[in-house]
Amino acid sequence: MASTPTFDPANQPLLAALAANWWLILLRGIAGVLFAILAFMWPGITALSLTFLWGAYALVDGVASLWAAITGGGAGSRGWLLLVGLLGIAAGIISFVWPVGTAGILLLFIAAWAIATGVLQIWGAVRLRKEIEGEWLLILSGLVSIILGIVLMAQPAAGILAAVWMIALFALIFGIDHILLAFKLRGYRT
Repeated sequence: MASTPTFDPANQPLLAALAANWWLILLRGIAGVLFAILAFMWPGITALSLTFLWGAYALVDGVASLWAAITGGGAGSRGWLLLVGLLGIAAGIISFVWPVGTAGILLLFIAAWAIATGVLQIWGAVRLRKEIEGEWLLILSGLVSIILGIVLMAQPAAGILAAVWMIALFALIFGIDHILLAFKLRGYRT
């Protein structure tokens, strides 16, 4: 029988913040999986519809990250969550406020967001590597984000259908990864 992992929240503030808000990481994962399912169900989705669908996903992800940053850990452990949250909220709002313009540059917009999110996830995982086993899940998610961003920037005109499938696959991997990470973090609650 596996025992519940123990840790010292005073000496592991980032892990403490993530463990306290494990359900927000779960919410981010569920949002990613739902986005992926919708994108896979609508492979012929229009650019404008994709803009709104992605905007909703970015908002949910951003709000969850921002909430985790506000409610947990010390200032140093919250900075990356705060940045991811603000980027997600900004991306979501821009998608809703300026949908036609966003649709025109959506792939580059998603690419930039994916690269920034990936870098911040890897940075967070490096900070956690001595505090938690399985930080590779966050590194994997970060690497997938960066790869998606680079591919989308390198081939923005590859076609909306190919982009929808790539983005859906990314969201599915991201979502599953975050769901697994959330349940792992739940075991670290104090």
